[in-house]
Amino acid sequence: MNMSLRSLRAGLLAAAFLAATSFAAPPKPGDAFPDLSKVGLEGTLPDLSGKVLLVDFWASWCGPCRASFPALKEIAEKYKDKGLVVIGVSLDEDKADMDAFVRKTSPNFTIVRDPKSKLAEMLDVQAMPSSFIVDRSGKLVATHLGYSGDATKKEYIEEIERLLAKP
Repeated sequence: MNMSLRSLRAGLLAAAFLAATSFAAPPKPGDAFPDLSKVGLEGTLPDLSGKVLLVDFWASWCGPCRASFPALKEIAEKYKDKGLVVIGVSLDEDKADMDAFVRKTSPNFTIVRDPKSKLAEMLDVQAMPSSFIVDRSGKLVATHLGYSGDATKKEYIEEIERLLAKP
């Protein structure tokens, strides 16, 4: 085999290997949501089995994220006994920034940190905040980019109530 054919074959094999080992596409509605216990989050997760999830990516420096916290707190309180778990995933690089924000806002929902942005990359988080609604079976139902006040809160509530009504 001549050298150029060998080079071509090696290049094709390398491309096939890279394609096979590259990250999977982010989940879309109906796909399984990543297992939060296996992605290297810092913090303690509650039992998520059979729960509806609202997973919200935020950072202390993000104005819309700060604006969303009162709505998230209200939603967490209203639906916690009906099967909803709200999880705030901080993307703060410095844990002290996250801790200061949490002290200031006193969330009534679980806060974890994605220190290496592994989960954020898996989900292809494109905006801050970004929220994901997950059904009881662990399938992604909806993605929300950004926060538009009462309009976003209303969408969250409609989706959550619809999912909580299902067994």
